Amino acid sequence: MIKVLLVDDHPVVREGLRGMLAPEADLEVVGEAGSAAEAVAATLLNRPEVVLMDLRMPGTDGADATAMILAESPGTRVVVVTTYETDADILRAVAAGAAGYLLKDCTRQELAHAIRAAARGETVLAPTVAAKLVSRIRTTGPTTALSARELEVLRLVATGLTNAEIGRELLISEATVKTHLLRAFGKLGVTDRTAAVTTAMERGILAPGR
Repeated sequence: MIKVLLVDDHPVVREGLRGMLAPEADLEVVGEAGSAAEAVAATLLNRPEVVLMDLRMPGTDGADATAMILAESPGTRVVVVTTYETDADILRAVAAGAAGYLLKDCTRQELAHAIRAAARGETVLAPTVAAKLVSRIRTTGPTTALSARELEVLRLVATGLTNAEIGRELLISEATVKTHLLRAFGKLGVTDRTAAVTTAMERGILAPGR
């Protein structure tokens, strides 16, 4: 049984998703959330294998909510389900760690297949989304360099500050700090703060003692 959490600020959308998944004997909806904060709390409470995440929500959006969930529960797989497919939306969601990106016009079979694939550790992208990503990579090449903000966050991590303390120092939210860290983790090929700092120093990206 694959446990699924539904995250969308519209109750009618959550009800629709629940109805689509009801006939699938191996998929169980264990909870719902209407905001990023509720999504994190529901993830920690229900421990779903897969979270279906809306992209546009009031306040903290789906990309930042994805980063927050993965920071608290790295083993959870997040699949974005949205009506938006702009390059910026796709790249933000993927950079935040989303395991999949589907559009809300997908069929019940496509949705169920995506959930099962994500639970197996696979990446699932709607065909139009995959095409946009391939086109973007061909045009700009893979992004591996740390941004100025990611480097700034890593420097503060190296001083021993917590995410909350870094947020106060840089005047950004803790969720945004986590997003920058997760993007840095992906670029450095690591999974935690200590390894990120160590790897950045080994590569000469981050100077020791700074």
